[in-house]
Amino acid sequence: MMRRRFRRPDHSVPELNMASLPDLIFTVLFFFMIVTHMRDVEKRVAYQLPDGTEVEQQQHKSAVIHIYVGKPLDGSTDDYCIQLNNQLATVSDIRRFVESERRQMSAEDQERLTVSIEADRDVPMALINEVKQALRQSYALNVSYSATERR
Repeated sequence: MMRRRFRRPDHSVPELNMASLPDLIFTVLFFFMIVTHMRDVEKRVAYQLPDGTEVEQQQHKSAVIHIYVGKPLDGSTDDYCIQLNNQLATVSDIRRFVESERRQMSAEDQERLTVSIEADRDVPMALINEVKQALRQSYALNVSYSATERR
């Protein structure tokens, strides 16, 4: 009788199929491009936020308008300035700014409109009161003040 030798098959690890990897990478890339909100306002005023004890996060950020109050970064003046979007403005420009921002919002966001005042801790209260009066004239009655949490 003839003896046959049986060969054992090679136990090698199969190669990883990389064909679907580019699809996965582009899917993740598109996801992050869609959900990421890029900041489009360049700060033109310097400010240091005051400390607060009851600090809360804004709930509906799409319905928030930011007003920055501080000294200009270019050093053109020592007075405090107001920044609306990317431009320095005066108190009289606030009403027109709020109305134009409100028109760009959806109806749901218009109802939840909140104006966030980010002011330097040393800004005189008289200027903050003038900003608040301009907001009242434009019927932007929900106002929040930005602060850093005191620890």
